[in-house]
Amino acid sequence: MCSVSEGRIPSSSVRLITRAPLRTTLRTDDGTRIEAVFEPCTAGAYPLSDGAGAGTAIVVAHGFTGAADRPAVRRAARVFAQRAAVITFSFRGHGRSGGVSTVGDREVQDLAAAVAWARSLGHERVVTVGFSMGGSVVLRHAALYTAQSAPARTAPLPVGPDPALGGIAARKGRTEARTAAHTDAVVSVSAPARWYYRGTAPMRRLHWVVTRPAGRLVGRYGFVTRIDRGDWDPVPLSPVAAVPLIAPAPLLIVHGDQDAYFPLDHPRMLAEAAGSGAELWIERGMGHAENAADDDVLTRIAAWTAAR
Repeated sequence: MCSVSEGRIPSSSVRLITRAPLRTTLRTDDGTRIEAVFEPCTAGAYPLSDGAGAGTAIVVAHGFTGAADRPAVRRAARVFAQRAAVITFSFRGHGRSGGVSTVGDREVQDLAAAVAWARSLGHERVVTVGFSMGGSVVLRHAALYTAQSAPARTAPLPVGPDPALGGIAARKGRTEARTAAHTDAVVSVSAPARWYYRGTAPMRRLHWVVTRPAGRLVGRYGFVTRIDRGDWDPVPLSPVAAVPLIAPAPLLIVHGDQDAYFPLDHPRMLAEAAGSGAELWIERGMGHAENAADDDVLTRIAAWTAAR
């Protein structure tokens, strides 16, 4: 991994495009600490300019039990950095981030913090690329955080007073924050279409890890992943319900025909729900998520983001 400067850098403290790698700690809307790493485009495709935004940033959302420093995530970042600046981060409960994993629910806030950081660095265009759990998160994030902040496509905002902003002002401020954290294009790799899927042996094992006390101990000490003990309440918007809300942002759905977790009805269901707003790639011989995506697939994903 390229060397990075340690330290906590507030997301608002850096406004210019930088060529130096940065490691920082972000804060989500619910106050969770998220570790994040910025790496510049290795091709030097964009110039430095005072106050002027430039270039594209790709924000990478890893799969369950992954982290910013895992080898597969670092490999994806190196490939993507040939086309754009890259931000990797660890979801809550993973790596050096705080909190506990909610397996794709509150993780939308983690992604939003990383996207907002990319924009604060001056990038005019931000693309999210998610794998497995991260693939479901990028779909829901794109549906909930939009450039237009259309009320029908955002999550309900609290009506009551806010400690800093009262009533309507609080709702306006949070809507503006959602707008700042929107994505311009979305790539979802190896994502589920629906929740609670147990149709394969790997998914049955994953449900054991998430739902059983012994399984959560295995998650903590075997996979270095801290998992929330509670159930979803309410159940979050499903990926298949989210994809129709993503347009007009371009959407790419990538899935391997050898995926042991989610069979091909999942990506096909997502593509069908998105209609003409999505492109579907079924990759021959590819397994599941970032560990199975080889350099060729990653390079073509990066080229897709550049073309859009």
